[in-house]
Amino acid sequence: MNSANGTVRVFDTGEDGRTLRFGERRITVTPAVERAEGGPLSAYSARFGRGERADLPAPYEEVWVVVHGRLRIRNGGNVVEVGQGGFVHVPEASPGEVEAVEDTALVCVSVPAH
Repeated sequence: MNSANGTVRVFDTGEDGRTLRFGERRITVTPAVERAEGGPLSAYSARFGRGERADLPAPYEEVWVVVHGRLRIRNGGNVVEVGQGGFVHVPEASPGEVEAVEDTALVCVSVPAH
């Protein structure tokens, strides 16, 4: 919901003009809800090609929902895996790395908005 005017919106998690690519890597992020809208959170979809890795986000807290695929998350000495339908809580300032064990799509919600 858009906090500015109470309008319910639907977002496509696929590729569109708003999708961000990370160079030649097979990682994309498609923003949906952003700080500029004045709400308390952000939401986006992300896609990782098999074997792609990225640092965990640091300046905000996130919850990820894996739509399909499988992720391996390294956080300190802890290593966990999560598959389709699984939720991941990533606390603010979490050091670590996420790796796509297979092609993966996820939906992410972060607080505060960014």
